[in-house]
Amino acid sequence: MSIDLSAKKATSIKLFSFSTPAMRAFHMSWLAFFVCFFAWFACAPLMPVIAGEFHLTKDQIANINIAAVAITILVRLIIGPLSDKYGPRRTYTALLLIGSIPIFGVAAANSYESFLFFRLLIGAIGASFVITQYHTSIMFAPNVVGTANAATAGWGNAGGGATQALMPLLMAALIMVGVDAAWGWRAALLVPGVMMVIVGIMYWKLTQDSPQGNFKELRAMGVEAGSGKKSSMGILKQAASNYRVWILFLTYGACFGVEIFIHNIAAMYYVNTFELGLKEAGLAAGIFGLLALFARALGGIISDKVATSKGLDGRTKVLLIMILGEGIFLILFSQMSVVWMAILAMTVFGLFTHMACGATYALVPFVDRESLGGVAGIIGAGGNVGAVAAGFLLKGMVDIQTCLMVIGVLVVVAGCSVMFIRFSPEHKAKEQKLFEQAVAERNAMAEA
Repeated sequence: MSIDLSAKKATSIKLFSFSTPAMRAFHMSWLAFFVCFFAWFACAPLMPVIAGEFHLTKDQIANINIAAVAITILVRLIIGPLSDKYGPRRTYTALLLIGSIPIFGVAAANSYESFLFFRLLIGAIGASFVITQYHTSIMFAPNVVGTANAATAGWGNAGGGATQALMPLLMAALIMVGVDAAWGWRAALLVPGVMMVIVGIMYWKLTQDSPQGNFKELRAMGVEAGSGKKSSMGILKQAASNYRVWILFLTYGACFGVEIFIHNIAAMYYVNTFELGLKEAGLAAGIFGLLALFARALGGIISDKVATSKGLDGRTKVLLIMILGEGIFLILFSQMSVVWMAILAMTVFGLFTHMACGATYALVPFVDRESLGGVAGIIGAGGNVGAVAAGFLLKGMVDIQTCLMVIGVLVVVAGCSVMFIRFSPEHKAKEQKLFEQAVAERNAMAEA
């Protein structure tokens, strides 16, 4: 049976709607990513208390932070092909439910070794990003897919900022109502675990894999959906054979990897370099995280707008400009000696960083539609490779300022690699036709 799976894709984003499969996927995917990101970094703001209880050394804390990011590389590589094979609905539900187990486990940890083990496993839920991008990529038409991808990822990323503010407050509230201080952080960590279970059930109940329905039912009807005839390894191999994937792997490490790294060291940087208090340093560092609420979406919106007249080449140029802007302002940020100038430079650098993340995944759906899950997974893993690399780079550097400057130079180099991305005339013509069809369909619906 032949059904055009590119049909019925949403050609517009009706933000306050929950009635269509595309908008349910939109809202549930960013909510699921938000909860996963919240749970992923829930331990971070409680680490001073946890470190005191387990008497952790500086190296042990560093190992815990690297472990939380490192395992995500592997899981992001396999979660994309699994989404292609089994559908994003089943894959996301499984990740949310299974991923809640180590959250409950870390709350029960009684030693450095057990805490490190569960913290390592928690990192797997960072792969939720790939499913989020996969689901919106197959639900939205070419004219708005960049905006949809960037908005869901940006709002999901905000979970990392929310957990920094809410987890300490939650722990304090639990202690106020009578929970023993030694159990306060453990009880607080149960909350994100419960949230993941609830959202996992909601994802199963409220979403479907594609505009036409779930992959399993479509395949039972004889319809080709996702990459059902291919193995997960076959999907991954096809994606890995595309050189554009590895350039975007590199650039995503240079933007999202740097984003995660800055989340980890920004407050410490302001304390050590400018002698700010913890509260003031936290507020300054928080500016960077809050930018995710709109800046990543802005990168996708700009990419979609430019693509209207410039096509795929326009999307590539947008990404190039944003990555270069990120690198240049990161170098400037590292050289600032006055705190208000450092905050200003960080804000501009942060804008370019988040927009570059959005522009990267505005390009992802057009690289190889037949292995989209593999493409999204490999490129997503690049972000965590960048974060791990930056973490090890910092351990080998004399100070954070020098490290930031070196990373800024590396970001510029990675940005220059975008110039080597090329698409064949046939590929561009095919994508342009799909783009124009989506615009025409949206216009026809507006006039109806």
